[in-house]
Amino acid sequence: MSTPNQMKGVLLTGFGGFDKLEYREDLPVPTPAAGEVLIKVGACGMNNTDLWTREGAYGNAIDDQEQSGWSGGEFQFPRIQGADIVGEIVAVGVGVAEARMGERVMVNPTLYAGAGKIGLYAASFIGSECDGGFAEFATVPATNALVIESDLSDAELATFMISYLTAEHMLNRGRVSRDDWVLVTGSSGGVGSALIQLSKRRGAHVIAVVGQGKEQQVMSIGADSVIQRGANIRAGLSALGRETVDVAADVVGGSQAAELIDVLRPGGRFVIAGAIAGHTTEIDWRKVYLKHLDILGLTMGMMQEARDLIRYITSAEIRPLLARTYPLSAIVEAQKFFLEKRFFGKLALIP
Repeated sequence: MSTPNQMKGVLLTGFGGFDKLEYREDLPVPTPAAGEVLIKVGACGMNNTDLWTREGAYGNAIDDQEQSGWSGGEFQFPRIQGADIVGEIVAVGVGVAEARMGERVMVNPTLYAGAGKIGLYAASFIGSECDGGFAEFATVPATNALVIESDLSDAELATFMISYLTAEHMLNRGRVSRDDWVLVTGSSGGVGSALIQLSKRRGAHVIAVVGQGKEQQVMSIGADSVIQRGANIRAGLSALGRETVDVAADVVGGSQAAELIDVLRPGGRFVIAGAIAGHTTEIDWRKVYLKHLDILGLTMGMMQEARDLIRYITSAEIRPLLARTYPLSAIVEAQKFFLEKRFFGKLALIP
């Protein structure tokens, strides 16, 4: 197909409030460089990182108060955000097979800086360090555009990659296997609900920490039992007939971390990939070393885990949790609704 010269899209023009989001209909359509593909975006999911990057909330290793994007340090404006890209390849750059034209793809937005954990630690991010999918077209490395064959809509597919890639990496780092007991925080959010489905896929037992009114929703995707958010974790476990768990999968952070460490069995694993309730806390280190606990931190996941997700989706082992869609022009309305946290699952923008 022939592509137009201009496209609709949203520019992030600086760190700050909603006024930093500028919807435009005259942006240039990008041209794929060598090794890249051009994707006609069908849908792009919304994530916490989109809002935190707009706010410049990530800080860096030197100055926690400095405004920065996902990887810290200097950030280039204007930027088209959006990382959970789903769409069709409509052009290819030098070195990419013409046969890829027309492929329906999901994008792994992680731009690895090498192999293994170091390559992930030093990675950059589509929609942060380079332009993403809050537009009609986006260019990405061909290796990051993963073919998907599914009856699900683009918006449904756009709920998966970031949340489920993070969750799968958490479960792999935490060595979660059949019959493990996994305690999941933030269970109604994107990563939390992904942790539930992916844990159940492995045959684990899941106890979900969830806000009032969302108990049945997390049970419907596989949680075996729930603990009310804000309740004492140990008391909640005791009410369920348990004293400890094998793994605590935490995306909340804050003061609750001390309680999670307290209820891990000897040799248990604490895995954290988020801190929406606060990025500092106090813990009793004696409980860590005397119980021989593993404390594991991470962001995103590996390329093989992204390919595994494609397989889980196509075999219907996990299902999408699409709460609502918005046209791209309504991005401010979408982000305001996102902040209310009254929904279950994910939001997607349709360009």
